[in-house]
Amino acid sequence: MFIRLLSLVKIEHTLFALPLALSGAILAARGLPDAKVVGLVALAFAGARSAAMAFNRIADRGLDALNPRTAEREIPRGLVTVPQTWALVIVSVAVYFLAAWGLNELCLLLSPLALVVLLGYSYTKRFTAFCHVFLGVSLGMAPIAGWIAVTGHWSWTPAVLGLGVLFWVAGFDTIYACQDVDFDRKFGLYSLPAQIGPEKALRVAALSHAVAFGLFLAAGFLADLGALFYVLSLVTAGLLYWEHRLVRPGDLTHLDLAFFKVNSMVSASLLVSVCVGLV
Repeated sequence: MFIRLLSLVKIEHTLFALPLALSGAILAARGLPDAKVVGLVALAFAGARSAAMAFNRIADRGLDALNPRTAEREIPRGLVTVPQTWALVIVSVAVYFLAAWGLNELCLLLSPLALVVLLGYSYTKRFTAFCHVFLGVSLGMAPIAGWIAVTGHWSWTPAVLGLGVLFWVAGFDTIYACQDVDFDRKFGLYSLPAQIGPEKALRVAALSHAVAFGLFLAAGFLADLGALFYVLSLVTAGLLYWEHRLVRPGDLTHLDLAFFKVNSMVSASLLVSVCVGLV
């Protein structure tokens, strides 16, 4: 059952998102933060993400059962029950709050607000085509949270980096939604591809990624990172370009590669660029 719950929340994707929080923490510390802080950041991030994913599976269980792409998920197949998933949400939220409490007062004060955003995203697709932006906000908070975990205060540097993450995530989530256009239209869901068509949506995603890259560079400037940050940022730009070369309106055969593997590399390249830029 434990393995099934880990599969339900796609625990392996935490490794794809965790570098975002670590980037903020490393920028704040101008190097590797205290081991305790790194551990609590990782714990808080894992707890928050697991809670959000499990809650999303509960909220979407009816739709998942109807969509051929998602019908094999754990709840529709009966491999995991709704009460079991709720238990995972509760445990994950408890871990998240405990980790925030262990970091500093501001982290604890902001943690309920962040949780509302994370859980609220699950319902946005029912009301607005800006659902991709809401997901972007959810992950865009990560660098800011990492920074606050180290410093205990707000700064524009992680905010700009977080805004870049927002546009990056909104862009790749728009790409991912292209595979569900027919389903979303049939059931009245408001993904951007369903509203304006895949071709226009992919152009919007490309523009979003261009903005994201510009904001990544702006964050590096604000953080006074060295020239190597900008050199290695070309890798990030190349990965974003590759992502858009892999997906076409009439050809989504490489979508999983673009969404999972390429974006994991974007996340890692961003972290590496930040680290090297501090040298």
